[in-house]
Amino acid sequence: MQTPNMLKQRIITAVLLLAVFLPTLLYPSIEPFAAFTLVLIAAAGWEWARLNGCGPTRSVAAGLALAAGLLLFWLAGGVERAWPALWLFVGALWAVLAVVLLRRGPEAFARWPQALRLWPGLFLIACAWLALVQARLLGLEFLLSVLLLVWAADIAAYFGGKRFGRRKLAPTVSPGKSWEGVVSGLAGVLLLALVWLWVASQGWGSVLNLYTYLWSLGFWIALPALVGLVAMSVVGDLIESLVKRAAGVKDSSALLPGHGGVLDRVDALLPVLPLAMMLVSL
Repeated sequence: MQTPNMLKQRIITAVLLLAVFLPTLLYPSIEPFAAFTLVLIAAAGWEWARLNGCGPTRSVAAGLALAAGLLLFWLAGGVERAWPALWLFVGALWAVLAVVLLRRGPEAFARWPQALRLWPGLFLIACAWLALVQARLLGLEFLLSVLLLVWAADIAAYFGGKRFGRRKLAPTVSPGKSWEGVVSGLAGVLLLALVWLWVASQGWGSVLNLYTYLWSLGFWIALPALVGLVAMSVVGDLIESLVKRAAGVKDSSALLPGHGGVLDRVDALLPVLPLAMMLVSL
């Protein structure tokens, strides 16, 4: 249960983040947005290293190395290039991780060699940043359509789970999640997609967003794609919970007062962003 002080912290942190995030998001060129999110990715890399047994110095080095590598990749023109094969590989990797990790549980993950836990995680975090920036390059509306999918699924799942939740989704990983919450999240996303499609049919907004693009491919592609994206948003959340349980911590860090760490805020986006880029590369 949140205390008034915790709620105050959450609000202050959210306001401060939005005060930086929104201007960079709305800026005409990509540089401020890419730079700001690169800082967040460095923090996420630091958190991931800590969660996987690295000491303070190695954790900071991991975060800085991740940011430096991505900065060099950006300066070399990698952000502007298309990477369809990469998105297919990342999508397949997330699918494999979902099956292996969630079936075996936190204890099994904790027994993996540190390098096998650390480096694939940093790679997937890096790919999420690349997908985020490339989604913004495709257009503000496209990026917002992806972000809102994750947020709508999360909010609808929370309220649906509170009201109808009976059957636990993954009790050893995240006891609060239920199958009813997942179905509610999917219903929320489908409603969002229908509203977005209706608004687009009235001539409002840009041509390229996730929902109109998927609809242009046909109903029998659009529906499974949305179901898959919602499912992977849940997978991202569950895998981060699994890693935290393996590490014996509640939050990925205390960087964001009232919210936990960066990974706690972006876990569901980590698989969804690359998968959205994979779909738009079809």
